[in-house]
Amino acid sequence: MENKRSRELRTSSYELFIGALSVLSIINLVLLLLPISDQVKQLILIVDVALTAIFLIDFTVRFVSAPVKSRYFFREGGWLDLIGSLPTLRIFRLFRVLRVSRLLRRYGLRNVFRELVSDPAQGGLLLAAFFAILTMEFGCMFVLGVEQDAPGANILTGPDALWWGITTITTVGYGDLYPVTYPGQVVASITMLIGIALIGTFTGYLANTFLAPRSAATPSDADDPRAQLKIVLRQIDENARKGAELQAKLQKVVALL
Repeated sequence: MENKRSRELRTSSYELFIGALSVLSIINLVLLLLPISDQVKQLILIVDVALTAIFLIDFTVRFVSAPVKSRYFFREGGWLDLIGSLPTLRIFRLFRVLRVSRLLRRYGLRNVFRELVSDPAQGGLLLAAFFAILTMEFGCMFVLGVEQDAPGANILTGPDALWWGITTITTVGYGDLYPVTYPGQVVASITMLIGIALIGTFTGYLANTFLAPRSAATPSDADDPRAQLKIVLRQIDENARKGAELQAKLQKVVALL
């Protein structure tokens, strides 16, 4: 089972992340069919381009790292990953969701939970990234909806809303675009808080990534045979020194007798 997992399943948190993005992409496809403004549809299409890039990178990494590329492409559903990554065939991303659920179910919910607990840094980072994407898309959609017809508004198009969202969630805040309505300001506050949490999570993940291998590469005295040998030799020298001192005291006692 472990070999099957290492060949098909990347990590549980990563597979959940890709599955969640696939669900989001399908939701976007449904939203494009609704009677919403052209500017909001433009924003959704821009987000979908970013999701398409992520899916193409995911397929490329899986294909390149597959031990047997033909097996991954034909027998393990790689061709469905490729088709589902194309922007004109977004409906096939449903197969990505089904594939992820199948892999996680075969791996076992207990193993998935154990892996998430053993590596909380990666899971936390991907969860924060997913919430950031959700906030970017739906926050920008909401702000665009309430701002584009407001007096004195400067967020009027999909690209305007996306640029405002990027500068806000990264806490850069150029100030060239900003919400003028109360609902828009509330969403901006939430976006800034999520941005701060995302930066903190990313910093913690980097620290864990760079420090954990160093800690693992430095063996403790209890696990290092050389360190154990040095301890034994020090004990032998200490016992020999104490034995010599005791022998000298005995010789003095015998001399007094």
